[in-house]
Amino acid sequence: MENLRPGGPNILITGTPGTGKSTLGAELAQRTGLQYVNVGELAKQEHFYEGYDDVYQCPILNEDQVIDELEDQMRGGGNIIDYHGCEFFPERWFDIVFVLRTDNTVLYNRLEQRGYAGKKLDDNIQCEIFQTILDEARNSYKAEIVHELPSNTPDELEDNLDKIAAWLQEWKVSH
Repeated sequence: MENLRPGGPNILITGTPGTGKSTLGAELAQRTGLQYVNVGELAKQEHFYEGYDDVYQCPILNEDQVIDELEDQMRGGGNIIDYHGCEFFPERWFDIVFVLRTDNTVLYNRLEQRGYAGKKLDDNIQCEIFQTILDEARNSYKAEIVHELPSNTPDELEDNLDKIAAWLQEWKVSH
């Protein structure tokens, strides 16, 4: 019974921007009762920034402030964390990591609809092509807890929700 968390397991949902992390995370929280934390929204609410990136036209996350804010909550368990990066989170926090992957054409359209353009759009597509986030997750966590999920269609979203629900049931039985 390693890493017993009274509130349940901690789940990380990560992937390139536009892969569907927030949609999956929010729906998963709705269905499971786990606490959902969108790190981007948390940072916005609490002003966890250490500057502004003029090239990508976005604030720069203060990772230490995020870690400090979430540490006690994560210790208690029962959390779904959603963020496009994962290497700065402590390895001990997560029982499972899901990396969402999206076909480049689908991702391009999603990011374009969000107003991404130029270097920001191109770099995010390159990030997905070269599976940067998947490699980051595999380098940051034990291989057996990192799972790649396709995230292109509503059917795949439902399938992913079913897979994670099944994993949660197994976790509850074994803990």
